[in-house]
Amino acid sequence: MMKLFVPVLLTMLLGTSASLGATCTLSLTINDAITASTTDYLERAEKRAEDNKCDSIFIRVNTPGGSLQSTRRIVERMLASKIPYLCLITPRGGHAGSAGAIILQACHVNGGVEATNVGAATPILGTGEKMPDDLRNKMINDTVSWLEGVTTLRGRNLQFSKEIVTEAKSFSSTDAVKMKALDILAQDEADFLKQAEGRKVLLQGKDPGVVVVGDLQEFFPDTRYRILNFIADPEFAYLLFMGSLGLLYVELTHPGLVAPGVIGGIGLVFSLIAFHKLEVVWGGLALILLGIAFLIAEIFIPSFGILGIGGLVSLFVGSVFLFDQATGYTLPYSIILPVVLAIGAVFFGVGYLALKTLRVKTKDNDHDLKSSEGVVVSTDENGHRGQVSVMGEIWNFVSEDSVNKDDRVHVTDRQGLTLNVKKNKE
Repeated sequence: MMKLFVPVLLTMLLGTSASLGATCTLSLTINDAITASTTDYLERAEKRAEDNKCDSIFIRVNTPGGSLQSTRRIVERMLASKIPYLCLITPRGGHAGSAGAIILQACHVNGGVEATNVGAATPILGTGEKMPDDLRNKMINDTVSWLEGVTTLRGRNLQFSKEIVTEAKSFSSTDAVKMKALDILAQDEADFLKQAEGRKVLLQGKDPGVVVVGDLQEFFPDTRYRILNFIADPEFAYLLFMGSLGLLYVELTHPGLVAPGVIGGIGLVFSLIAFHKLEVVWGGLALILLGIAFLIAEIFIPSFGILGIGGLVSLFVGSVFLFDQATGYTLPYSIILPVVLAIGAVFFGVGYLALKTLRVKTKDNDHDLKSSEGVVVSTDENGHRGQVSVMGEIWNFVSEDSVNKDDRVHVTDRQGLTLNVKKNKE
């Protein structure tokens, strides 16, 4: 009995150990320019990797470059990461230009597939215009010293990091590997991950670690990323900011137009997020509060639904932005949409009732009285004065015709609390 029990117990323990030792690698793809959307995307990816207890993060890179400010934030995050970043320039024909080349140097293990290139990291203005010499020298020297520090930390080629900035040089991945600017020249994604497995790296800048590659868990771009990517282009963000200020000015100088104020308010929050002046989560909260303010204003201000529509859009986008960066949890649309629609229904319903109430005319309104009929309640001896019941109320009346009690009359005018009436013709 014991001989049978021991093998079974060992099998169970070994199976449990294998299960506990299961590894994963979070994978994502950067195919666009480096902007605030990329920063937010990588921050959420790292949080997701930590929550899922993944041992590494794999990034497919194919980018022309992008914002230097966003690049700095990404590099800072990679250097402080407890999880190794594995970055590969892919697919064939792709490149890691400008900001992408700098990010490649910050990755714990980097590489490129054949027929890709890396470099051309000279800072330029977003408009493509020529910079003044003093400003250009300042930006180049600052970028070179910064990148040299990153390159030294990763033990790569200092000459490469200097030339791609000062001379805008670009190298094929094959040459970059020979120069020890890239670690791996791979045939494909699987080959890169296989070569990266087991390499020794520095985590958080100083702690030694070993790269472990597990089953790939794809972290796909979501609606939040797509919205941010749309607004975060530097030129578009600038135009959005200036346009929003212009619309708000129009609203302030021409109160009551409503639409410029709604569009300008939402656009201003978007542009502040794109400029990194507002974290995405705080931007989401600002949009939600702005949306509620618009919906409340819809009740009191006749805007033909503009305030209401703007409020619902603001609520929806704010809800998409609000979660994930700090919590690693994304609100599903099955919650966001019903909540936004329910809030919209409540506010539009209240607004409809308020508008309906405002349109109800008071019972002592001259127009209503003049179109009303009444019944004589009492008269004097001549039948020219007395009291009449009109619309459920008792009024004093004066009549050109002689009337009797219970005669039907119609109102022709009102003088204070006295009605002018005329006897109905039989």
